[in-house]
Amino acid sequence: MVAFILCVFGPAMWAAGPSQKGWAADQGQVLAEVWTVVKKLQARYRKTKDLQADFTQSTRIEGFATPLTSSGRVYIKKPGKLRWDYREPSVEEIYVNEDTVNIYVPEHQQVLVGDLTKMTASRAPLQLLQGMANLEEQFTVVPTDGAARGAGGLALVTLLPKPGEHGSDQNRRKIVLEVQPKTYFLKTVSIHEATGNVSTFAFSNLRPNTGLSDNVFRFRVPPGVEVVKAPELGGP
Repeated sequence: MVAFILCVFGPAMWAAGPSQKGWAADQGQVLAEVWTVVKKLQARYRKTKDLQADFTQSTRIEGFATPLTSSGRVYIKKPGKLRWDYREPSVEEIYVNEDTVNIYVPEHQQVLVGDLTKMTASRAPLQLLQGMANLEEQFTVVPTDGAARGAGGLALVTLLPKPGEHGSDQNRRKIVLEVQPKTYFLKTVSIHEATGNVSTFAFSNLRPNTGLSDNVFRFRVPPGVEVVKAPELGGP
């Protein structure tokens, strides 16, 4: 982390002379605020056994003026259980249980089944939502451009993916986090891709530790629904 800060801020501090001392102090303060947010965010999720919330998703695709929008509800339970229900504009249900994924689209009468580690190049965003990610190990944590702030004046957090065991996630450029004031649950997660596409998930009506049953996360194939093996897109 120290080496990264020197690489980013060092040349500017030396080039501008004494007037930059105040600027450097400001940057140090912002970084300290960012790490405070990170620590409180992780502490909150360590205490959370299960969580449910409403979400809205807005995906801005490079070259298109109007973003794609959708909404639904998400359910999370430790260890490794997640259910992601899209309700608008169409119904789709995604079940994750450890490494097994079921994606059910009632309109198509199909369920896509596969292994998470073979369907995605990185599990980091999912682990983040599940509260399983150790942020300082999986990401380089930096202040957001312009020292941007979110709800309650709390610093936004930018996560830069680190090279993984099988290489870095070349498609994902950064993830920007905004937390809920007071509770420090995630408020928004923005995933920025190298293509220029940005997907932002906003969470509301959070209900933690309600004792969600395992049945919420158990998918049963409805009669007449075709089971299709998911394509393998990459490593973990």
